[in-house]
Amino acid sequence: MTTRTKVFLADDQELVRSGFRMLIEAEDDLEVVGEAADGAQAVAGVLSHPTDVVLMDIRMPGMDGVEATRRIVNANVPTRVLVLTTFDLDEYVFSALKAGASGFMLKDARPQELLNAIRTVAHGEAVIAPSATRRLLDHVVPTLPTNPAQVDHRLETLTEREREVLIEIAKGATNAEIAQRLYMAEGTVKTHIGRLLSKLECRDRVGLVLFAHETGLVKR
Repeated sequence: MTTRTKVFLADDQELVRSGFRMLIEAEDDLEVVGEAADGAQAVAGVLSHPTDVVLMDIRMPGMDGVEATRRIVNANVPTRVLVLTTFDLDEYVFSALKAGASGFMLKDARPQELLNAIRTVAHGEAVIAPSATRRLLDHVVPTLPTNPAQVDHRLETLTEREREVLIEIAKGATNAEIAQRLYMAEGTVKTHIGRLLSKLECRDRVGLVLFAHETGLVKR
């Protein structure tokens, strides 16, 4: 029997939650384990119900999706957050990604795109398109110090090849683009990314992008 991915819905609009529930529960490998109308309810619900992925509305009354994401991530539960927004990459989404969200989707995404995003996040990957990664950098880089105070010791653990892959990731390259630029198989790229995530203690690709820029490995 296939293990079903447990999804928690956090949105202040009941109609939106109902629509997501119908979409998700029509899939054999997904199930909804809870709902919340604000961030505080989302945090409480996720901490009391084993959850794989939270669909987190970014703007909710009381505690918003950014703070809820931060609290869920800091609780060290095996739960990943997929932010939902009606806007493109704005300050709220950027803040949620910094807080530990594994990606974001627009609410007007096609149903199959949303379902695929849930599955992708559940498997430990980030849902950030290359174009969105580059817009993310437009937000990240101006806020970073030009000269990091000290070298992060984790950089010293990387091989030269791993550094090259990390630099390409930080530039917003896809796995296929990295494979082409560095003359390696795409499967090898994935292996390097797995090692980078482990060595640099990052949750996902978004974390690698932020790490590379925060440590000064990549400059704009």
